[in-house]
Amino acid sequence: MADSNALPLVLLAEQFAKLPGIGMKSAQRLAYHVMSMTDSEAQAFADAIIHAHKTVHTCKMCQNLTDKELCPICANESREHSLICVVETPKDITAFERTKEYNGVYHVLHGLISPIDGITPDKLKIKELLARIQQGGINEVIMATNPTVEGEATAMYISKLLKPLDIKVTRLAFGLPIGGSLEYADEITLFKALENRNEI
Repeated sequence: MADSNALPLVLLAEQFAKLPGIGMKSAQRLAYHVMSMTDSEAQAFADAIIHAHKTVHTCKMCQNLTDKELCPICANESREHSLICVVETPKDITAFERTKEYNGVYHVLHGLISPIDGITPDKLKIKELLARIQQGGINEVIMATNPTVEGEATAMYISKLLKPLDIKVTRLAFGLPIGGSLEYADEITLFKALENRNEI
């Protein structure tokens, strides 16, 4: 921002610019918008951030984000708990839930294997997935990582760990574009990818 702006406004814009997908111009617009809020609106905005940061944590079963012990999906007894869909981030669960076609449960890895970025398997929620499966009652694991090099490597790594456990491991069919992101896929593409998944 230009030197003519107040330092607190510059610092606020810099914080917004740290968010994914927000460039400096968008960050400046957001900062100016915050300045147009009333004191009570600005306080409510700040309180919502602090409250979410303090109260939201990972579900003890699937590693999704929740403010309870179990997320609503894991706590739902009508879901098919023998079917686990493994995803990279909590945002991917939202994408699948929009299809209204998947009735299983999920497991969030919170990342993908990427040695070049220093992300090794031990930094993901893989051991938690293995612990769930070793408790029994799981018939199939769907690898729903993004169709990228890292997504493929992660899917193959986990499938090799699961094969000795006599668990059916499938991969989403490639109705999804290579290099694409689940977050931006439409409902029909995701439904077809689920319907045409293949064993790996």
